[in-house]
Amino acid sequence: MEPASKAFLYDLLRTPSPTGWEQPIQRKIHDQFKGVAHASEPDVHGNLILSLNPGAKRNVMLAGHCDQIGFLVKYISPEGYIYLDALGGTDSGVVLGEHMVIHTKTGPIEGVMGRKPLHLQMGSEMQQIPTKDKIWLDVGAKDDKQVKERVQIGDYVTFTLRVAELQGDLIASPGLDNKAGLFVCLEALRRCAKDGCKIGLHVASTVQEEIGSRGASTATTRLSPDVGIAVDVIPATDDPGYDLPPQQYVPCKLRHGPTISTGPNTNPVVEHMLLEAARRRDVPFQPDPSGKTAANDARVIQVADSGMVATASVGIPQRNMHTQVEIVSLSDLDHAVELLVEFVRSVKDDTDFRPFYFKG
Repeated sequence: MEPASKAFLYDLLRTPSPTGWEQPIQRKIHDQFKGVAHASEPDVHGNLILSLNPGAKRNVMLAGHCDQIGFLVKYISPEGYIYLDALGGTDSGVVLGEHMVIHTKTGPIEGVMGRKPLHLQMGSEMQQIPTKDKIWLDVGAKDDKQVKERVQIGDYVTFTLRVAELQGDLIASPGLDNKAGLFVCLEALRRCAKDGCKIGLHVASTVQEEIGSRGASTATTRLSPDVGIAVDVIPATDDPGYDLPPQQYVPCKLRHGPTISTGPNTNPVVEHMLLEAARRRDVPFQPDPSGKTAANDARVIQVADSGMVATASVGIPQRNMHTQVEIVSLSDLDHAVELLVEFVRSVKDDTDFRPFYFKG
């Protein structure tokens, strides 16, 4: 990965974007790409759409959601302890003892998550993950009055945002779901702009995926693209946590390339073109078959705009989904970018995405 691209990825990961409060990262993307994209348009929902060649005959949308799991301040006790409401699916077991940041109007405030100490727990309590009303955020305040001098009900909270470089090319960070996929979309647009892209290419930095892919629905309806590809992380199966019998899943491993979807939530023409693009560029890839609708923005892209969008998913293998230590491979990101750039190059004005006429 180029040093400048890697620095931008890390910058994205250190920028808070909990679901519902994505403005900081959208502004950062807008500033980074204002000299690259031909148009950069925010919408009322919170999406940001970067475009090359707006008004072109043929249009491709790459969708990467910018929101990350997080929390809202819900209650402040008289003693000054803060209780949180989760944004998206969060495992309470990984929150215990964690460093957090409250993003207040006057700046960030650090705190830590507490629970009843082990030596005070009784019986089965020692084996249970406490419910959210039994864990709290402690900022060190003496009472609620001191907390409320800066913290308001409804303030957004995230894990402390940092990037850890692991062995090889692996990194760990909160928010890789889905800043990894968003980065791939943005990097693909940057390279396509440099190569002189001829078709209309749009990157939708979508909001609120973690609570139902809401931003992707509105962005797709607004753009009415011919093709919509959701780029998101996908659970890897190469760690001890994936303990299903092998006949029940298709392996998905870090450092083995992005996944390409197949099944009813995937347009067969787009799938074929992605596979051919991977083979032409010798890009490693992994199959992602599913008989269900996708667990990403592709679910709503396919049926938005009267179902006129040829849809597929490209996945970035990730370990530790929905935790503060999500892990991806930088080489998988690079290969996903190369795959998408080659796919965009292959789209022509006369490409017919209707499955009825596809004989592949």
